[in-house]
Amino acid sequence: MELQELLSGVRDAVTVKRVYGDPYEKNGLTVIPAATVRGGGGGGIGEHGDEEKGGGGGFGLNARPTGAWIIEADEVTWKPAIDVNRIVLGGQVIALAAILVAGRVLAGRHRPALMPLLALALQRQRRAKQLLHRVR
Repeated sequence: MELQELLSGVRDAVTVKRVYGDPYEKNGLTVIPAATVRGGGGGGIGEHGDEEKGGGGGFGLNARPTGAWIIEADEVTWKPAIDVNRIVLGGQVIALAAILVAGRVLAGRHRPALMPLLALALQRQRRAKQLLHRVR
């Protein structure tokens, strides 16, 4: 694909039609849907010696509905779209965090007291060193 073909495709893809849909009219009410459109692309060419040449590129778009403009008589209002997938994902993340925190709290309650055991081990180690020092 030539660079000019890629740029032409990008120009066709990135238009106002990607953001605002066709208006719907019924009973004096006009609805204009809107979306958030993000895109990215890249390309490159290269050559090795005089005979080997190559190039390539690509472009991608991501569109999500964001809401709609509602026109009724002389009033224009914005109605945002609710992204249920994002709400569910947020709830799952919060639930996972709560489960992990609860697990850490509950695990800490049933853990044996390590400090007295550690103190006892250190005391025995010091005593063994003293005995070895006396033997020498």
